[in-house]
Amino acid sequence: MARAIKVLEWCVVRLGEDHNWWVAETSDPVRWDVDGLSIVDPRQVQHLIELVEPLRDYGFDQDIFEAAFIPFRIDRDLGSGKVRLKRMKESLFESEDKLFALPDILDEENGPYADLLDHLTRCRVKMLNDLFKFEAKLSVDEVEDEIREDQNSSFIQGKAVHVFEEIGGILDFMPAGHDPDEEGPAKSEDHEANDEDLPEPDPEEEEKLKNDDSLKWDEDGDGEEDEEGKKKQGEEDEEDEDEDGGDSGDEEEKPKSRSRKR
Repeated sequence: MARAIKVLEWCVVRLGEDHNWWVAETSDPVRWDVDGLSIVDPRQVQHLIELVEPLRDYGFDQDIFEAAFIPFRIDRDLGSGKVRLKRMKESLFESEDKLFALPDILDEENGPYADLLDHLTRCRVKMLNDLFKFEAKLSVDEVEDEIREDQNSSFIQGKAVHVFEEIGGILDFMPAGHDPDEEGPAKSEDHEANDEDLPEPDPEEEEKLKNDDSLKWDEDGDGEEDEEGKKKQGEEDEEDEDEDGGDSGDEEEKPKSRSRKR
């Protein structure tokens, strides 16, 4: 295993249509089959580091993660969407360089990368069982079977599973019927924060909305009520005039009429 890693000094990677990086050529073509061989780019490396951080409280071992990958950095751009990478001897967690990470899959069953997948699955299961009240505790076998089923569907469709998606599927795993955002208070606080960040309304847009007839149904409703009030007021005034013999100059009735209009 160590000898194989030492021989692999460089590799050429290409940017696929899925915006992921795939290995096109290696310095050790005898041991490394590039067919469907994927590599994690620097942006994805940082994202995975963020995802494993919560697992430290559940037994996550950084050394297992480091051992599962061979770090590379960009040597030169070859053009046409291809880049030559040079192997480095640095920590993915501590290096200041933007590193690619090639999974060590020379031994797919018992190698360092296989150990990492098993380790991450166990840590994820521990965390989920601790955070959520399931009717029955999750088991590692259940999670592995569900993840493997999703991967098999991709293989059936002739799609290679990228290593970033494979690891992400474990770190983001949630059993069916459960929402990772079930813890309401935290989410509601986020929504309040988002509301505070909403932009101020544009004065011109506000003016357009005010003049939009389709948005004036409330005002029209008030207008109808006013018309009905005026009509009813007129009928009452006529009744008052009939009772008083048509005397429109009655000073006592005029204040009453104004009061009803208000």
